[in-house]
Amino acid sequence: MTDLNARHRALEAHLAALPGVVVAFSGGVDSAFLLKVAVDALGPRAHAVTAVSPTMARAEVADARALGAELGLGDRHHLVHADELAVPGYAENPVDRCALCKTELMSVAGPIAARLGAPVALGTNTDDLGDHRPGIAAARDHGAIMPMVEVGLDKAAVRALSRQLGLRTWDKPQLACLSSRFPYGTKITHERLRQVDDFEDGLRALGLVQVRVRYHEAVARIEVEASELPRLVEPTVRTAVVALGKRLGFTFVALDLAGFTSGSLNQLLPAAGGLVPLGRRSPVGP
Repeated sequence: MTDLNARHRALEAHLAALPGVVVAFSGGVDSAFLLKVAVDALGPRAHAVTAVSPTMARAEVADARALGAELGLGDRHHLVHADELAVPGYAENPVDRCALCKTELMSVAGPIAARLGAPVALGTNTDDLGDHRPGIAAARDHGAIMPMVEVGLDKAAVRALSRQLGLRTWDKPQLACLSSRFPYGTKITHERLRQVDDFEDGLRALGLVQVRVRYHEAVARIEVEASELPRLVEPTVRTAVVALGKRLGFTFVALDLAGFTSGSLNQLLPAAGGLVPLGRRSPVGP
């Protein structure tokens, strides 16, 4: 805990030295923690921007609003419209899709930050550096800073410190934009995003916590934590899940017995021993 507290103090000092900050705030574990520390360090010079777009689950938009209010941001929480699907090439879902997403984020957050004379800060932690994350480089190219990386905070540390600070997000399930449910090369549309969002909402309503619905055209492949797999095969739950999937337009509803894996479709990228050349459109994804 001593080392954790030292890194917490280092993060506060890092932020306090800035003229202000605009935290890119999704309402997830990382950005909520960064925003809390920014508010503690900078007071009214700490702002947040939430890019509300079709790729953000509706429940997460509502939770980000609530968290901003809980942290006392008021009008310093800027909810702005974004639409990655309008970015040329994004809907085709290329391997560098996340770079296009971060470019869109910076296009809406950047002007707010410029007006305030403050940088945009991302809630990236050191664990994020080990996966296929083209968005990190794109955000840096557009001037974003990553304070938690600078002080060496990983996901476990962020959760532990969040709990210590009394943040309700300390044990919140991992988040990812809805586009991450689609294999690279599978076209992303507003209708398909809603289809996935509605299915995941329905699964959470059944009491499941960590949920992903991976979109494979006619097949919905469900990922949940291994501990939750038995619940999905209970007869009444299984029947309800299949009925929901079919009602939403899927022909087949499949359960991934490996359980939830963050960025599971990245396993098919060449760096992970997959079969698809990087830089080409392909039927794989995060």
